[in-house]
Amino acid sequence: MTTDVIVPPMAPGKLPLIGHAVPLIKDRLAFIQRLRTHGPIVRVTVGPKALTVVNSPELMHKMLTSQADEFTKGLLFEKLKLFGKDALPVAEGKPHLRRRRLMQPAFHRQQIAGYVNTMRESVEPYVAGWDGGTPVDVKTEMQLMAQGVVMSALFSAAPPRETAHMILDSVDTVFKSALQRALLPISSLERLPTRRNRKAEAASTALRTAVSDIITEHRAHPHTYDDIVSLLLTAQDETGATLPDDEILSEIVALLAAGSETTAVVLAWLFHELGRNPDMERRLHEEVDSVLAEGPLTAERLPRLVYTRMLVSESLRLYSPAWLVTRQAVSDVRLGEFTLPAGSDVIWSAYALHRDPDIYPDPLRFDPDRWLPERPQPPKGGFIPFGSGKRMCIGDAFAWTETIIITALIASRWRLRPTPGTVRPVGAISTHPSSLRMVPELRHHTIGRNAR
Repeated sequence: MTTDVIVPPMAPGKLPLIGHAVPLIKDRLAFIQRLRTHGPIVRVTVGPKALTVVNSPELMHKMLTSQADEFTKGLLFEKLKLFGKDALPVAEGKPHLRRRRLMQPAFHRQQIAGYVNTMRESVEPYVAGWDGGTPVDVKTEMQLMAQGVVMSALFSAAPPRETAHMILDSVDTVFKSALQRALLPISSLERLPTRRNRKAEAASTALRTAVSDIITEHRAHPHTYDDIVSLLLTAQDETGATLPDDEILSEIVALLAAGSETTAVVLAWLFHELGRNPDMERRLHEEVDSVLAEGPLTAERLPRLVYTRMLVSESLRLYSPAWLVTRQAVSDVRLGEFTLPAGSDVIWSAYALHRDPDIYPDPLRFDPDRWLPERPQPPKGGFIPFGSGKRMCIGDAFAWTETIIITALIASRWRLRPTPGTVRPVGAISTHPSSLRMVPELRHHTIGRNAR
């Protein structure tokens, strides 16, 4: 490169041999947030592994948009190839572009609007099935609802509860394995027949097996179904070629995994905050009651849930599931004033970005009203819950829609009351609550109305 080489500074606190491993293990979310105070780009080490952390929203935006071709998706996505090496979330370069174009029609906004009735009908049995007064594990319940929605859109049917739990467990196992392998990227360890490695491979196999029969059924009866699998079976690339079954399988497994985990943790945090803020809960109930008084929730009525969407936005901000996302420099990269050598492993965190006091006043306060149109909005690149640029999550509109629908349907029937105990964010594959049990309490005046 012709410009002067300026290497990003090393973050303070590095110890011999282990680097920054101690604070990362002790509280990784607090550590990743503290790094923002040390400059726009800093380096950390974990044992022998060096990582570059991009903190600046401007530089993060460039990395994800105008300079996106200078980076691959990096360690975390490489390890997620357990889902299939060509699936959209892990594909790179021209294969990624071709696959995204092929799948885009399934996630067009008009197509998403057509899923609304399916989403509602999928969620209603879960919402009606709670036992008032009996504590529930909120994250698990939200995962089951979100997974039911995704599977209904994918396959035209939600699984039995036992099958759903198996899929959830498999998704969690594969995600945890990917994160562990990304933070300790020693390939030789991944090939050892350890219990952890065997469990990850078994989970990946179980996920693929769980959906392969459904693809076979769709092939056998192509006119019976109208869902995402149907669209993928008939989608053609620019050469007129369709996807083979094994690649459709990889896409479905990846969508199933992403669609249940991230939506569920956002919903869990949303109802945790409502349990602590009665005034917000009241405003939500008033809005939902008003909209549902006119009939079932439909695509036409969805835009009227303005405050519901603000609650979702604030949950995505304060508890962004993406606490750690990776990239890797393809060649020497100039990012701002700094030079990142070829092969540099890069980390960015939407969770830390969304809690930056320079972007959000009083950032640790849950305040849905900060999303009112008359309030100052974050700068470009300051709110990226689904990423940005050409690798932005293809299912963002789907996720927004299902999260709003699930929130509204729960609120139409229940209050969720907190139980004693401390709830704190944990940085695993997503930012999930340490433990969140709440007690559903029926809202008696809504029974018999259009909540169902």
